[in-house]
Amino acid sequence: MTDFNITNLLFLSPFYFSLVFPFLVAFFVSNYLKSKTRKAKSLLPLPPGPKPWPLIGCIFQMVKNRPTFRWIHKIMNGMNTEIACINIAGIHLITVTSPELSCEFLKNQDSIFSSRPICLSGELISNNYLTTALAPIGDHYHKMKRILTSKVLSSKRHKWLQLKRDEEADHLVRYIYNQCKDSDNQLGCLVNVRTAARHYCGNVIRKMIFGKRFFGEGLENGGPGFEEIEHVNALFTVLGYLYAFGVSDYIPWLKILDIGGHGKILREGIQSIRKYQDKEIDERIQIWKKGFKTEEEDLLDVLIMLKDENGNAMLTSEEIKAQIIELMLATVDNPSNAVEWALAEMLNQPKTLEKAMQELDMVVGKDRLVQESDIPHLNYIKSCAKESFRLHPIAPFNVPHVSIKDTNVADYFIPKGSHVLISRPGLGRNPRIWDDPLKFKPERHLKNNGSQVVLTDHHLRMLTFSTGGRGCPGIVLGSTITTMLLSRILQGFTWNIPADFSKIDLTESECDVFLAKSLVAMAKPRLAENLYPAYY
Repeated sequence: MTDFNITNLLFLSPFYFSLVFPFLVAFFVSNYLKSKTRKAKSLLPLPPGPKPWPLIGCIFQMVKNRPTFRWIHKIMNGMNTEIACINIAGIHLITVTSPELSCEFLKNQDSIFSSRPICLSGELISNNYLTTALAPIGDHYHKMKRILTSKVLSSKRHKWLQLKRDEEADHLVRYIYNQCKDSDNQLGCLVNVRTAARHYCGNVIRKMIFGKRFFGEGLENGGPGFEEIEHVNALFTVLGYLYAFGVSDYIPWLKILDIGGHGKILREGIQSIRKYQDKEIDERIQIWKKGFKTEEEDLLDVLIMLKDENGNAMLTSEEIKAQIIELMLATVDNPSNAVEWALAEMLNQPKTLEKAMQELDMVVGKDRLVQESDIPHLNYIKSCAKESFRLHPIAPFNVPHVSIKDTNVADYFIPKGSHVLISRPGLGRNPRIWDDPLKFKPERHLKNNGSQVVLTDHHLRMLTFSTGGRGCPGIVLGSTITTMLLSRILQGFTWNIPADFSKIDLTESECDVFLAKSLVAMAKPRLAENLYPAYY
């Protein structure tokens, strides 16, 4: 995130000072009085937190201590609390690291906390809230949620799209194999696992939505071309600035100043995404209008052809474009991050890697490639992925929930309009819940009764795809992509730490929770040559 001098936080020049100062005073006083009025209605205290400044709360501390999520976790650790309240310009951020309290917010009082905040990133990414995940509660959200669950991400649709996912699983293996084949090193080739994982996820969702792997030509070895690199990089840029604690998220009318540059970065990222996607969507709409297409073949066709009870199009072209961006964002991040971290951890624990390979050889063998039908039997592979979700989540917090009325949780007062942030690492690394929480131990997820391992946790001891009314409707798709990605790269190749290193550096990035350095590992084919699919 862009840093800037705190003395320039609100006043970029004397001219701006004279413009915004009266509005700032009115804004802060209004919020302060509203907060005092709400608090007076309750005899219960707010959750513990840093002492806010009068009127402005902790906004200066938030900006000064970047990245904000590390400052928040440091505050909670210092106060030894699993729930905190941080006042930012009159808005209460309720941060939670307790599974029990998370269940209270996301399950028991789900109806109160199912809305979303109005903020710059949500507005820009969703094209003024035309989508599902980022839309505040209301009629539009319910319409889009019904469409996603029944028409786009249903079990029937999942089976319908399996062939497209199979093609991309084959393509992943061939892409890595081609890198090895082109290498002169008999020990294998160096593979950037982050690149392979992210572009596999991008290929899968592009194939499911647009019916194509690449927007351009791609590389001869099957790797991403310039178009796909720009597309995926833009998706991750936008993800990095989704609810990134920008000043205008708490003082909305300051977004015109774009303090910190969040708006500029988001607009450029969204423009890069739409540059490729919107052209495809507009062309497809015209093909259907002209009668050149009569059969649905991918999700774009499905979205275009949705009709209401009067036979009219259920979605506008702008709704389709916005929802497809959201589907893209929701697909590329979690699986690729989990698999990169999992392989990094497993390379440093050879016995864990060996155990995963043994399961693949026992369940699948070496005479065919692992398929989605094998997933129910790959409990150890899924345990490795689940452990990666627990220890190395994709983001510091879930997408914020907003309370639509005053309520009480665990004998604390939660005011209307509070932003509730469930900490992903706070849950997954909670020492009260997990033994040896900072160690990668897939065995902790295996069940004594031999039942299937799933990548979710009903009790919210970790957060993968969220839960409740705002829970991710694509859990099956996300779990499938994650498991197939990890299974295919492990079955198809022997992986080793590069010769110049004794172990993989597991340092976490300072500004986010990705690996600080992309995982690069040595890969060598371990199956018969005829099993590596031909490039197509």
